[in-house]
Amino acid sequence: MRHFHQLDATDRARLFFRAPQELHRDDPLERLSQALGATLYVPATRRDIVADLLRMRDQGVVSTVVCLEDAIPDGAVEQAVPHVAEQLGRLAGRTDLPLIFVRVREPEQVGRLVDLMGEQAGVIDGFVLPKFSSVRGAEYLDAVAEAESVVGRRLLVMPVIETPEVMYRESRLPELEEIRSLLHKHEQRVLAVRIGATDLASVFALRRPRDLTMYDVRLVAGTVTDIVNVLGRPGSGFPVTGPVWEYFTAPDRLFKPQLRESPFGPDDRELRARLLARDLDGLIREVLLDRANGLVGKTVIHPSHVPVVHALSVVSHEEYDDALGVLATHEGGGGVSRSAYRNKMNEANPHRAWAERLLIRADAFGVAAPEIGFVDLLAACQVESLL
Repeated sequence: MRHFHQLDATDRARLFFRAPQELHRDDPLERLSQALGATLYVPATRRDIVADLLRMRDQGVVSTVVCLEDAIPDGAVEQAVPHVAEQLGRLAGRTDLPLIFVRVREPEQVGRLVDLMGEQAGVIDGFVLPKFSSVRGAEYLDAVAEAESVVGRRLLVMPVIETPEVMYRESRLPELEEIRSLLHKHEQRVLAVRIGATDLASVFALRRPRDLTMYDVRLVAGTVTDIVNVLGRPGSGFPVTGPVWEYFTAPDRLFKPQLRESPFGPDDRELRARLLARDLDGLIREVLLDRANGLVGKTVIHPSHVPVVHALSVVSHEEYDDALGVLATHEGGGGVSRSAYRNKMNEANPHRAWAERLLIRADAFGVAAPEIGFVDLLAACQVESLL
């Protein structure tokens, strides 16, 4: 696996100062979590899941989820489990696949799916665990641990924090602390913690409008902050991924577009128009706010979201240079230095953790060439979803 593998060699050489590195399923958790990027969901009832996953791979997707939970009707679950087993089994033995997770609805579905697939279950990289709580979380984690012993390889988990106990202020912190303790018992397989913002908002009968980011919905934003604070602490916590972006076409707008014209040259105006038509200016803003608030990656529901998230994940040459400077100053005894771009102050001790994490992201998504920006990267990803 490699981000931007869909680009030809000429484009990669033009766009990147340092190209994205190869990723492997058995890489350390920290490296894989920073490489998730746009995690695209596929309903488990899709007729040809194999074709869907291969098409997603060709469009540059690195992490996928086949969903047996909210993405399908309740009455379809019984037939969907063997359907997923049959479809994923057809991919066994291939080495050109994205990461494949299955979002189960109940803990027992983990074992049932593995039993149905037998030796072919090794194609599954792990499970997304919905409605994860201190009450039912252990059942999910134990089911995955048991399945792992049957499959004979590491199975990763991504629990989804989305229950009312986390949304209600009086129970939020005790519940998150219980979840943290539970996850640490299985920390060797916890790839990331996902935030079910749609379910969290539904507790108060809310839905984020397309003109606003999740951070404008204060009830949800406060919950996200506490999730990162308790579960996402560097050194003792887990990566926390950005909440789902659920819009992909824009009707009439109430507010002005959130995407300025200045980064787009005359040749890029059509690209900007397509981004606005698909409501992707809101996604761009939310991804930037995710990163500013300590989240990595993004849950997405449409292929047009993927190149946006990935283009924004590429490390700029300026960021990369700053990170190297911070670490060099730290190794030299600490202190303060002026950035090579001569526009900011870099402090060795406060910025060290940021620099170390950024270099991991640079391995996964690459470092842009000095004159290359988001618009250049996005323009190069000429996938059908943006045409």
